[in-house]
Amino acid sequence: MKYFNELSEKEVLALAISQEEEDGKIYGEFAERMRSAYPKTADALAAMRDEESGHRHQLIETYRKKFGDYIPLIRRQDVRGFVNRKPIWLNRVLTVDQVRKEIGSMEQETQRFYEISAQKSTSAPVRELLSDLAEQESKHVEIAEELERRQIESGQRKEEDEGAKRTFVLQVVQPGLAGLMDGSVSTLAPVFAAAFATKNSWDAFLVGMAASLGAGISMGFAEALSDDGALSGRGQPWVRGSVCGLMTTLGGIGHTLPFLIPNFYLATGVAVVVVAVELAVISWIRHHYMDTPLLSAVFQVVLGGVLVFITGILIGSA
Repeated sequence: MKYFNELSEKEVLALAISQEEEDGKIYGEFAERMRSAYPKTADALAAMRDEESGHRHQLIETYRKKFGDYIPLIRRQDVRGFVNRKPIWLNRVLTVDQVRKEIGSMEQETQRFYEISAQKSTSAPVRELLSDLAEQESKHVEIAEELERRQIESGQRKEEDEGAKRTFVLQVVQPGLAGLMDGSVSTLAPVFAAAFATKNSWDAFLVGMAASLGAGISMGFAEALSDDGALSGRGQPWVRGSVCGLMTTLGGIGHTLPFLIPNFYLATGVAVVVVAVELAVISWIRHHYMDTPLLSAVFQVVLGGVLVFITGILIGSA
């Protein structure tokens, strides 16, 4: 790797050309990823991609006039001082907010690169071009901010945010909530049945861990195999399955861990408090993300949990 100050004017131009090409491809990737859900944002990204292509052609023309047709391959990762970019365009879930932040970071870095390169250049035509490009990159930052302002004023930003929320609910919240409900409620019966049957905290803990892990594995596979997400838009099967399985296990382990307390009655009291907290959390999630009226959500979840809880106690006490 070279330090930026070690680059010749020829290498600086070659680096600028490769950077404009890379940025254009990133904008193109963003545009394609946003196209189906956020067409307005995709159009703006496509326009910025075209501008980057225009910048690259300007740089190539200047380079050829001064140094000939051969352009050496110098990339940003070959030069010390550039911030490594995380390839967020490869993320399975990509939000509009992530794209906006990445654009701002890219444009500011490129603007700074052109400003420093222009000061370093000894050729008047090259210095003028780099200065012009620095000014245009600064306008890109302003364009991104203006785009966001217009989207907010027109209501498009609200529509995009609502679309992102729906996607998050569909791909993460729903499978996670299904798992949390199953883990929190379905494991109540075996855990408390074992607790009241044996009056032994360790036995109840072992039963609870077995029930939680078994339910997590079962729910994870069931969710992953339910559909491939192609038509439903529910995302990657293994992601949904992992979320559902982990939340199922978490829901069961929550009221199982108190039985690590040797005193059976103290452990049972703590477990009951944990169960109440779990049911309250589930009710809040249903109200916040699923638009279920709070009282209705509390009644549905608490009623089901209490019935299962009583069932476990009655069977364990028989």
